[in-house]
Amino acid sequence: MAGSRGAEKVLLDVITIGRASVDLYGQQIGSRLEDIASFAKSVGGCPTNIAVGTARLGLKSALVTRVGDEQMGRFIREQLQREGVAIDGIATDPERLTALVLLAVEEEGVSPMIFYRSDCADMALSEGDIDEAFIASASAIVVTGTHFSRENSAAAQRKAIRIAKQNGGKVAFDIDYRPNLWGLAGHAEGFGRYVKSDRVSAQLKAVLPDCDLIVGTEEEIMIASGADDVLGALRATRAVSSATIVLKRGAMGCIVYDGEISDDLEDGIVGKGFPIEVYNVLGAGDAFLSGLLRGWLGGEDWQTTATWANACGAFAVSRLLCAPEYPTWEELQFFLKNGSKQHALRKDEAINHIHWATNRRREIPSLMALAIDHRSQLEDVAARLGVDAARIGDFKVLAVKAAARVANGREGYGMLLDEKHGRDAMFEFARHPFAWLGRPVELPGSRPLRFEFSQDIGSQLVDWPVDHCIKCLSFYHPDDPAALKEEQQQKLRALFEASRRVGRELLVEIIAGKHGKLDDETIPRALQELYDLGIKPDWWKLEPQASAEAWRKVEAVISKNDPWCRGVVLLGLEAPQAELEAAFAATADAPVVKGFAVGRTIFVDAAEKWLAGKISDEEAIADMASRFEKLTEAWLAARGRKAA
Repeated sequence: MAGSRGAEKVLLDVITIGRASVDLYGQQIGSRLEDIASFAKSVGGCPTNIAVGTARLGLKSALVTRVGDEQMGRFIREQLQREGVAIDGIATDPERLTALVLLAVEEEGVSPMIFYRSDCADMALSEGDIDEAFIASASAIVVTGTHFSRENSAAAQRKAIRIAKQNGGKVAFDIDYRPNLWGLAGHAEGFGRYVKSDRVSAQLKAVLPDCDLIVGTEEEIMIASGADDVLGALRATRAVSSATIVLKRGAMGCIVYDGEISDDLEDGIVGKGFPIEVYNVLGAGDAFLSGLLRGWLGGEDWQTTATWANACGAFAVSRLLCAPEYPTWEELQFFLKNGSKQHALRKDEAINHIHWATNRRREIPSLMALAIDHRSQLEDVAARLGVDAARIGDFKVLAVKAAARVANGREGYGMLLDEKHGRDAMFEFARHPFAWLGRPVELPGSRPLRFEFSQDIGSQLVDWPVDHCIKCLSFYHPDDPAALKEEQQQKLRALFEASRRVGRELLVEIIAGKHGKLDDETIPRALQELYDLGIKPDWWKLEPQASAEAWRKVEAVISKNDPWCRGVVLLGLEAPQAELEAAFAATADAPVVKGFAVGRTIFVDAAEKWLAGKISDEEAIADMASRFEKLTEAWLAARGRKAA
């Protein structure tokens, strides 16, 4: 959307200015903050949330703030980059820590919070942090109330306002009033919304004449104007500003005032609210403003703009966290078109799937993986050779080094590693810039499917790194006996639910050919049966198909049931190199196939020789690297591409 004010000058749609913190949300709902036992981490702070929210809705957004030179500051930077928010305006403050906020949902509409921001980095923002060319590159800026509470940060925002107006940019003001951040309430009163203060009103009222858009709740409109009632506050604001005023009313929606203020508070453009469960009110206003900015900066009429804003706010109040819960453009459009049968949007599976799939941590358009998650096969080799099985873990470290040598830092490379023998290999893996890691959870060879360490699969997943993908192999055939199929289906459904609950991607591997006929219909039928159960994995791992027609049918099933699926990777089943190359070529006209995850073809010979003491570490690495590289070259050649 950027470029409406002159393509040669405008690069961004909106720059938000002010607070940036790490929010630590209590995960036990209905508990006092004193009783919270575990927390979920996310970025927070009003302008930071808005930068994420607008980016998810398709705007080119940026944030101007400061963060500390430590892990939490780097977390904010990295998360914003994942979200597509420009971070050019984020300064690193070596003297101060990144702000923290601890929050809990005690009951509906009650969320105690503690702000840890004594001399924190974001409140040290100064005029020197405001780059004129950067501010001038945006169609609009958003200034926020808290940053007018200190002279240095207020001066920074006033400078940004001057630059924006001099360059034809719009100024939006989110009043964002937190009394305790102005020193008007105690540390325990972070949730408090209103304390009358002539000092605060004087500061905020001075901002109003320079604004094109003013957004606030009833309490915020009153504090910004200094008036004691809502109608009086609107009139006082209008007396000093021609800006469009948007009054947020929570579940009642909003009212937009773009002209004179009449005696009737309802005499404006009324944006209706959405009747949904109120789960957590924190961050809802920032989601609301994100939707409002998407419409306002896109030239939509106010009725449409208000509807988008209210819908975004509805998503936020029905979910736990702030920015991570905001909708993407696809998600918002789906909701506006289809609504939801659920009073609690967080329980709507269709909407949640779109939210999940459109907010993945990174894009992986192609995947070439060395699979060495094998347990029983390598244990058999070690037993036959009379070698301590503990050496399997050492060999897997060598396999990681081989894969890293081939990947050489390029995109699209990954591995499959297991918990049983691959812990040290995972640590080695983390030292290299791979795109993807999958980890198996199935008991090797089990049919019906069993999980390896515990049937309580969810408890196994919570301590996994967030970017590790769950991989589960099921020997599943659509012609299996009904009882066997139902048992396997239930296991896979439980795994799918657990994966979403803990926020980890899922790869489901289906091998049908070992237990029945494999024709053009077999795998499409199997996938459809699992989709009918609501199982929508991020990836499928499938055996090579009998024909191009089979791949077309596989692609049709996936496209129909889950257009957001990442795609299919081919498995190897110890096939020789020539057979795998032929299988790669057979998928040339099947865009749904994104790559391969092959193991024994690559490592089995080196494993035999290394475990027997016949080759050195370097020879084993070189052998596996050579075989893996040949496969990657064959895959890329089949797709007419080169590695990035």
